[in-house]
This record gives sequence, C-alpha cells and structure tokens, in this order.
Amino acid sequence: MIVNERTTEQGLLVAVCDSDVLGETFEEGEFSLTVTEEFYGGEEADEETVIDSLARADIANIVGTQAVGLAVEAELIDEANVLEVGETHHAQLLRMY
Repeated sequence: MIVNERTTEQGLLVAVCDSDVLGETFEEGEFSLTVTEEFYGGEEADEETVIDSLARADIANIVGTQAVGLAVEAELIDEANVLEVGETHHAQLLRMY
C-alpha cells in the first residue's frame, strides 16, 4: 500500500491506496475515480504504518480493496460506508471535533 500524509488547514490529510491501483481510473455509473500520483503518490507502507496514519488522520481518502479492507478491519471505517467503484473500493474518513 502507498501512504501520503500532508498537513492542511483542516488538519492531517492522509491518502492511502493499494499499490496496484495508482494511476488507474475506476467508473461506476456516472461516478469516476482516478487514483492520481499527485494526490495518492507517497511511500510504500506496511499494514501497521497504514493503520497508524489513518488513526491520526483528520481527513482520509482510501482506495483499493486491500487498503479499504484494512481500514474496516481496524474499525476506522464502517463497512456500510464503503463504496464499490468499478473493480475497487473507496472510503473517506472525516473526524469532526
């Protein structure tokens, strides 16, 4: 998996994707999702690092069956909030304080 962390005015933004979806575009009906290097590109990371990044995130975008599955398993994302987009999964996290 690939993790990209950046600090924004809204807090820590974390983008996570499966390595094999970087650069791909997925479509479901009128919805299209492109996993760009600019937004999702970052460092290869193991599961522990991904969970740590997502646990600290104020905002997160997660793409890929493995990455989203890990976030669900770690109870950071509710499975009911996971979108199927083409042949992959997508989820977003927003913490409100």
